[in-house]
Amino acid sequence: MSNGKKYTLGIYEKALPSTLSWVEKLSFAKEVGYDFLEISIDETDAKLARLDYTDEEKDVFVSAMKETGLPIRSLCLSGHRKYPLGSHDPQIVEKSLEIMRKTLDFADYLGIRIIMLAGYDVYYEDSDEGTRERFEKNLVTCTRMAAQYGITLAFETMETPFMNTCAKAMKHVHAVNNAFLQVYPDLGNISNAATDAHSDVLSDLSSCKGHIVAMHLKETVPGKYRDMMYGDGDVQFQPAIDLAWSMGVRRFVTEFWYLGNKDWKKDVQFAYNFNAKLLEKED
Repeated sequence: MSNGKKYTLGIYEKALPSTLSWVEKLSFAKEVGYDFLEISIDETDAKLARLDYTDEEKDVFVSAMKETGLPIRSLCLSGHRKYPLGSHDPQIVEKSLEIMRKTLDFADYLGIRIIMLAGYDVYYEDSDEGTRERFEKNLVTCTRMAAQYGITLAFETMETPFMNTCAKAMKHVHAVNNAFLQVYPDLGNISNAATDAHSDVLSDLSSCKGHIVAMHLKETVPGKYRDMMYGDGDVQFQPAIDLAWSMGVRRFVTEFWYLGNKDWKKDVQFAYNFNAKLLEKED
């Protein structure tokens, strides 16, 4: 980065209207001040279809990045929520591994360096010993695939008990023991998982020292995990950013959603300003 800052701040794709072209999305994000965009491959057919794009279709992303000067450098893979690695159904498991292979191909073509994995063994099924064992086994397979590409997989801490803390994510990181599997904490989610909104969050973040590749900055309140604007929740951003910074973290993403509101441009600018101000105290 040549912007003179000591950190990079990205925006989650879903904070922008889906009706915008990719040039429009990237141009506006750059105009606001963001350094990169995090693209989504979620469980919807429309997003999963991206994994089957031709080179010409993928070149739309590449051309938009070149035209605007704003890169797409991380990918949030939540498609495994519908097709989980730990599923009881062998066909779904095979589909989950196919999604992983295709996501790595897609990311490699676009120059994406980090793929965020949703920390679920299963989501729409009941979790049991079998789902957890299959998840761990297939996680090893996915990580070895990623190692071939030189692309880092990193767990997002989620809203369910299976992996709602950094400490739980680290158990899997240690078990796999591969440099290409790390942690990508969601500050809002780990704040909701904490019994003490300050000390427990900081203690949990400390548990993955040396393994955090980036951090999602998201606002939450207990029992609510999304669709909130910064300042309207309970997340203690500055202490967590201070700690992450001290552990070497320099990459952050604002995670919030476009909800059809006509003032969405103001929301995006507010989100950037709110978080950049916190980061500039470290810069």
